[in-house]
Amino acid sequence: MNILPREKQIEVIVALCEGVGIRTASRLTGVNRGTVGRLALQVGMGCAELHDRLMVGVRAERLELDEAWSFVGKKQKNVKKNEIFAKGDQYVFIGMSASHKAIIGYRVGKRDTENTTLFLDDLRGRVIGQPEISTDGFHPYRPAIRDTFGPHANHGVVVKTYSVTNLAKQAAIRYSPAQVVAVARELVSGVPGLDYRAACGRRAFNNPT
Repeated sequence: MNILPREKQIEVIVALCEGVGIRTASRLTGVNRGTVGRLALQVGMGCAELHDRLMVGVRAERLELDEAWSFVGKKQKNVKKNEIFAKGDQYVFIGMSASHKAIIGYRVGKRDTENTTLFLDDLRGRVIGQPEISTDGFHPYRPAIRDTFGPHANHGVVVKTYSVTNLAKQAAIRYSPAQVVAVARELVSGVPGLDYRAACGRRAFNNPT
């Protein structure tokens, strides 16, 4: 069996890490598309295993949670009923340490309550203590954080208003972020630290009635 030379493997992975697709990586490196796909899967599984072993017992003062849109196989409008869970729109849930910019937890799947809960369950198992948590306005975060980090978790919501109003529809055709035109903050539970509170402004963190 032919084995791809290490230098060529590195060339392929570098291309993929730059954000190009498998077809483009194949064309740029001269490596068969199937080989590129198998190498990407092999390296990805290794990275996932390494992350799972190393990112445990992490002490982080503040966590930033977000989701990055992508798609699998085809755009959402072309997905058939029997493909709805495996293909189309998919999101990468990311839990990042605000100070270290390290991804502590992640999950890939549909942007729904089930995946949000599973993402928070995994993240809770990796973090020590009660960090401050900031999320966007996606509602399932609220009960998931309450259930995993407790009812008094320090949770704040940061809602950004973009120049493109219908982001769900525009996500499939945009490949660069829209301009942020306004930012609103809301306290959901707990008491943010003084530094974080001052940075965000006292008015932004009045308890909701």
